[in-house]
Amino acid sequence: MTAKIKATGKDVPPAPAGAFDLPRLDQQLCFALYSASGLMTKLYRPLLDPLGLTYPQYLAMLALWERAPSTVGALGEALGLDSATLTPLLKRLEGGGLVTRRRDAADERRVLVEPTAKGLALRRRVKDVSAALACSVPLEPGELTALHATLTRLVAGLRNATAQDRPSDAGGSAAGSSPGGGTHVS
Repeated sequence: MTAKIKATGKDVPPAPAGAFDLPRLDQQLCFALYSASGLMTKLYRPLLDPLGLTYPQYLAMLALWERAPSTVGALGEALGLDSATLTPLLKRLEGGGLVTRRRDAADERRVLVEPTAKGLALRRRVKDVSAALACSVPLEPGELTALHATLTRLVAGLRNATAQDRPSDAGGSAAGSSPGGGTHVS
């Protein structure tokens, strides 16, 4: 059995003289988000396995229960997935009898996706997933609400930033280049 060791700032050896002062891993916002995402997915796995869903499939079903029928493009936009990632996911859901895909009669280029009766019935069983997960998250309801609002703003801003076609700013400052401690955006 391995013991858990918590590293502190004083445990990290100093950088060699003249070296670039790189923020520690535990100061990186990207790593905190990455770790939290992975751990949330891990918490969902035992709750979704009995339903026959993976976490991405669960998210797709949530989106379809909110707005169906939906085009593959609109579903991809809602989930932040491109069609190359979404199409195989939808094929697996269709193979499991949870969704149907069909060409839009008004525009043959578009594919519409919607839950089947089996997919709609699964919605009732998913309510237990949210309740069980809420018991595993170590934050108070107010903290969860504030975190959700902050992350929603972050996602919207990041989507906006990545959607804009801007040339690189050679004269600008890099995110995370501020000196000192704290969290760094990188």
